[in-house]
Amino acid sequence: MRDRPDGLDDTDLTRLLGEGWRIRVSIMDYAPVGFGDYHWIASGDDGRRWFVTAADLDHKTLLGPDPAVGLEQALATALALSGRPGLEFVTAPVPAVDGRVTRACGDRYAVSVFPWLDAEVGTFDRPRDRAERAAVIDLLACLHQARPPAGTPVQPIALTQRRSLLDALADDPEPWPEAGPYSRPARQLIMDHRDALLARLAEFDAIAATLPTSPDDLVLTHGEPHPGNLLRGPGGLHLIDWDTVGLAVPERDLAGCGPTDEDLDRYAAATGHPVDRRVIRGYHLRWDLEETGLYADEFRRPHRDSPDKQTAWDGLAESIAHLAVPQS
Repeated sequence: MRDRPDGLDDTDLTRLLGEGWRIRVSIMDYAPVGFGDYHWIASGDDGRRWFVTAADLDHKTLLGPDPAVGLEQALATALALSGRPGLEFVTAPVPAVDGRVTRACGDRYAVSVFPWLDAEVGTFDRPRDRAERAAVIDLLACLHQARPPAGTPVQPIALTQRRSLLDALADDPEPWPEAGPYSRPARQLIMDHRDALLARLAEFDAIAATLPTSPDDLVLTHGEPHPGNLLRGPGGLHLIDWDTVGLAVPERDLAGCGPTDEDLDRYAAATGHPVDRRVIRGYHLRWDLEETGLYADEFRRPHRDSPDKQTAWDGLAESIAHLAVPQS
């Protein structure tokens, strides 16, 4: 995020790191990376560094009815996985002195601390070559065959943004409130593609209805293993951002890899699981439907123009462009 978080400053974080993790911060540098959470690089007076994340719980709808509990549960799952042989790629949070992996900062934010990694940072839309895709497929095969820790959340395919999406698609002659500069163009863009969006929603629902829901039929998934969540270091790949971890069908992760038929054959050979391309299609639809609902809700609320709002607008336009194209 390039915008700074409202109501959270470096002094708050410095105090929280001292109380919660016994980190005596000498330098706190804001890191405008990623989109969704806020990040800092904290340097201690002993020369050590940490990567600090503040999650805005108001925007963590994927984490269930109580996002603070959901985030703690997800990151605790990553911590439990990180000590296992073969799962060294799991980048887990550093526990606070009370054993928890998050601490509240006011009513809105939850802070977590991660070890600093000297690694090459990925970007969301960076293309992968054949060798990297194979490495990611092998990594996911290991993860999916791991025994889930106690307390691992279930991640159903159901849309968390369905209400916002349906509200945005309502055939209402009244315009949206002029909540900010993107309200009117967002409404127009959605209405221009309303029929296509409703058709993709129906297609998604038909696919989702066929998926298993019993935890015994699901595997341990990361949720978003795209290039932006992979760091490449001297010891190999590191998978970050485990707040989306949970039990689901394997295609949940495979959908984020842009896999070829060769990649899916490699995965099936490693796991014995034949991959269903239709389910991958369902998860692609889910991503874009969720994004559309999320950004529509954001642009119906009071907002001002900023680099992050421009990114949100670009995300809305990209998701609608994907959804406007029927399956070939």
